[in-house]
Amino acid sequence: MQLIVDGVQVVVDDDGGTLLGALRDQLGITSVKDGCSPQGQCGCCTVLVDGSPRVSCVTPVRRVDGRSITTVDGLDGEAAADWSQALCASGGSQCGFCTPGIVVRLSALRAKGTPVEDHAAVERSLQAHLCRCTGWQTIVEAWDALGEPAPARDLDAAAARAEIEGGARQLVSPAVALGRGGFADDTAPEGALVAVLAADGEWVVGESVHEARERAGKVQGRRTTVDPTPPLDLPAGDWAATLRTSWVEPGYLETDATWCEPGGEPVSSLANGGAFGAKDASHLGAAARELADRHGRPVRALWSREDVVRLGAKRPPVAGGADPDGTGQLVVVRTAGIAEAVARFAPALVVTEVDAPGPPTSAHPRAAGWAEAAVLLAGARGSLVPVTGPDGGTAEAEVVDGRIRVRVAAGDPLDEVVLRSYAIGAAHMAYGWITSEGLAVDADGTVHDLTIRSFGIPRAIETPPIDVEIDPAAGPPVNGSDAVFAAVAAAVWLHQGCPTDLPTRGAI
Repeated sequence: MQLIVDGVQVVVDDDGGTLLGALRDQLGITSVKDGCSPQGQCGCCTVLVDGSPRVSCVTPVRRVDGRSITTVDGLDGEAAADWSQALCASGGSQCGFCTPGIVVRLSALRAKGTPVEDHAAVERSLQAHLCRCTGWQTIVEAWDALGEPAPARDLDAAAARAEIEGGARQLVSPAVALGRGGFADDTAPEGALVAVLAADGEWVVGESVHEARERAGKVQGRRTTVDPTPPLDLPAGDWAATLRTSWVEPGYLETDATWCEPGGEPVSSLANGGAFGAKDASHLGAAARELADRHGRPVRALWSREDVVRLGAKRPPVAGGADPDGTGQLVVVRTAGIAEAVARFAPALVVTEVDAPGPPTSAHPRAAGWAEAAVLLAGARGSLVPVTGPDGGTAEAEVVDGRIRVRVAAGDPLDEVVLRSYAIGAAHMAYGWITSEGLAVDADGTVHDLTIRSFGIPRAIETPPIDVEIDPAAGPPVNGSDAVFAAVAAAVWLHQGCPTDLPTRGAI
């Protein structure tokens, strides 16, 4: 079939697959990202088809035969450069995985003549996308500032601040917003085989993602109608405050991926960002190495979105009670390192680990364990106090007139744009954790929410305005966004009256 891609006429094979597969696997256009295929729910693979936004992972390639396809690389004139500069200047792109699709869609919205001040139209447009990093607000600010000169910044210092906040190597540059951060699957050599998991947990290999999934018999995951239910019972006692949480999916957009040459070392699955501690750098590496050696060719090992939900580590559920003096009990699903994380923050809480059927858990997702302790203790006191994280960063938060207000001190800011962006993103994540996020897991431990829209991540139209004040305190730079996460979670929970079970299903 013949397509016009970014102004160039090309020929692609109709292998029964999608437009996303043709762009990435046949044409090598890696700016189009795969965050959930074939769910069509995250927006990372958005392109223009004859000028209209289309989610390419659910668009059969045969449906666009002879049509014009525009990726972020082929936007007219200086559009891509303007968007990338604006997103970098506002902090509207952190890892840069979701932003190529967002840039494509917002470019189309701008081309329709949508007024700059029409933020409602922008937020409606963003409903087709998910972003875990930025909390949406900085993306809307980039819409406002499109085409304006970018202020001078030290991007090396900005990258250093991003690494402190995200816990892994992080580039900061306009190119990142266009998807050029060096994600693991984007860097695989041409001609690499693709390995995916079959239902029985065995790896199946093909020449493309489409072929490998066909051989594996992959079936798209579903979303259950059952609400998340906290799996643990509260500790006995007459407590001033009680809290129970459910399984929570970290929800990072770039699914786990790696590749390896025969006899080589697999690339890190962290790539440009570490998913706030939720992703393991060694995920899939051993499988990629073994398969590459077996086949004598480079192999890309990929998890689908459903694989991430079933097999990726979750924030461990807790059930606790506490009194105003800081004493109490916290029951938590058995997780390596979680008791130590709680003890460093709240030494008077007695932690009991128990086994519970469910997906894997980890103490590494943002502030796991100690944020739960901070929320519970705030409820027991009935008031908010500044929260200091284990790295020394301090944050205060409050909910006022439908807005979340944050003050953060993290030593030398290094770059206030990045610190503010991470603080807004942490506030967005905390707001979702308290109000809407959770997975339905049955009594046998099977996860039933397998689509990315079923995680409960707040969309742009659902996220309240977030005001951030940065305290330019003296001292070495330390992580501040984890403290923001805990402080905002406590503020939102108190504002809602401290209901025992999360998520609360209530807005502010």
